[in-house]
Amino acid sequence: MDLLEFEKRFSAVLGDKYKTADLDRFNRCLIKEKADVSFLRSIILEKQIYHRTFFQVSLAELTTIEEKFEFIELHFDKLQDWWHVDQLSQFVDKKLCLDFALPKAVSYVKHPLPFARRWGYVLFMPSLVKLPDAATQIFPLFHNDDEYYVQMAEAWLLSYLAVYEPEKTFSFLEECDLSYNITGKAIQKICDSFRIEKQWKEKFKTLRNLKFRASQKQK
Repeated sequence: MDLLEFEKRFSAVLGDKYKTADLDRFNRCLIKEKADVSFLRSIILEKQIYHRTFFQVSLAELTTIEEKFEFIELHFDKLQDWWHVDQLSQFVDKKLCLDFALPKAVSYVKHPLPFARRWGYVLFMPSLVKLPDAATQIFPLFHNDDEYYVQMAEAWLLSYLAVYEPEKTFSFLEECDLSYNITGKAIQKICDSFRIEKQWKEKFKTLRNLKFRASQKQK
């Protein structure tokens, strides 16, 4: 299959309007056929409708978690939007364990590319955050970052950790020196969650007020 054949098939099957579920069915057909979609690499930023297909099909054809992560690392330059990053967990999650993910994340959160840094936080969701004592092992990854989409990933991950380990997450947020851009957004997400008990939400709201006042004094 070459690009011309692929584009004809993509258009014929999906048309101009389709949902993610439709695209995933199309991609699963390519995976079943063991189709090589490497020719998409050079155009997925120009034609982002092919971005999910390139990553989903390519990663599905790799056997080990090591190979999958090597592929992602090789293509960090192709991650230039939040949705580019956030979709990746769907393609590696079943093979991922905390012992493998943690050292990878340590290097990713220091990467010069912002969306590689975002991946360093997002890769723990939704499954790894559920593991016993995951929070204690993940907390050391958090640090201040100037990039908005990295800050939002940190806040998102903290809100996930609060679902499963609210006491530890509260204590971490209480004591950490993360910027209010991160802590405030994390607590907002925590308070918006339907999976967190009301009593914990009230405690987090009080903490948010304290963090906000502290941030104002620093200006």
